[in-house]
Amino acid sequence: MRVLVGWDDTDEAELLSLYLNVDDTDVVVETCWDRFLEQAQTGGNWDAFLIQTSSPDSDTAFHYFQELRKVSADHPVVGAANQEDVYRIARFLTSGMRSYVLRDPNKDYMFLLHSALQSGIDAVRAERERMIAIKLRQEVDAVRKLQESIIPRLLNVPEGYAITGRYESSEISVMGGLPVTMAGGDYYNALSLPDGTIALLVGDASGHGMKACMSIMTLHTLIQMFPSKRYRNPAVFVRDINDNLCRQAVVNDDGGFITLLYGILDPQEHTFEWAAAGHPLPIIQCLKSGEIEERGSTDFVGMPLGIWDEAEYESQKIELPEACRMTLYTDGLAEAFDDGQKTLCEFGVKGIKRILGETSDRTLDETLAALFDASHAHTRGLGRHDDTSVLLVQRD
Repeated sequence: MRVLVGWDDTDEAELLSLYLNVDDTDVVVETCWDRFLEQAQTGGNWDAFLIQTSSPDSDTAFHYFQELRKVSADHPVVGAANQEDVYRIARFLTSGMRSYVLRDPNKDYMFLLHSALQSGIDAVRAERERMIAIKLRQEVDAVRKLQESIIPRLLNVPEGYAITGRYESSEISVMGGLPVTMAGGDYYNALSLPDGTIALLVGDASGHGMKACMSIMTLHTLIQMFPSKRYRNPAVFVRDINDNLCRQAVVNDDGGFITLLYGILDPQEHTFEWAAAGHPLPIIQCLKSGEIEERGSTDFVGMPLGIWDEAEYESQKIELPEACRMTLYTDGLAEAFDDGQKTLCEFGVKGIKRILGETSDRTLDETLAALFDASHAHTRGLGRHDDTSVLLVQRD
């Protein structure tokens, strides 16, 4: 560290340098207040200042201390006060002095100076980091709110069906074990099409923060722009979305991509036809028999969006029997894990099926809450490391 010292005793100046010039500490001692201030303004990148607070008198020393704060308010100042003037140190402390030591006749206080300066520097750094953390948290919250603004509050529900959805941002654990909610890039929606069918979609942008948020915003904009009546085939829709996203640098820079499941629910024929781009398969639950299984084939799941503009996609189609539920989700739900275990054990599809089975007699909203609660509980309070979205569909 670089330390500038303003001192009143020329005989002690060399001694101060000896005590402080340890551990790569660079010390400059000035015995004139005016030269001290000049050095503070032009002498270089100082990490800390050490000043005496009594010479030529306390008022003069306080004046120069205030001038120092004007030119270098962001660096710690440590004071050295004569024992008889210690009561005068209060105004220095209330005006920004970080700490002080008492000058004893035997000069034993010099052994404390280096640690006092280092403590002052550490305290200032910690305060700066705290302020940066506050600003980052505010920025994260702003990005998260932007992303959440495109998540629908009310979903379109055809007669004979119930639909509910939920999104939660990823979390990271910080000191004290308290999770911090991150900005993310998940998305779900249920859109009414002109022919009475419902378009269901769940998407997941890679990564977190502004990039993931803007990737999902781009996907959302494209979906809103595309005339839905042209896309009776989900595979064609996904292909055209991919073609557009491959031209968007905000998505594919640094290896970014989006996974997507897009399908059309026909409430008259009770079918669901979908195409997937790197996305988990739907899970179908028969409420009468209790059977719960993934439907479709991973062989027909195409490449995630935004990677290759010539990627091909295929549609898959399933029937939705009476009294059944369909679960569409992003991998944040299944990939929740406990950091404390020796081998990472994910919540997994197995965990999803278990909760679906345990909540078959509950409402759709209660089942949705149970899925999120159980997935979070699997992390032992550390929080999911990926964004999580779930869309539940029930046929009566």
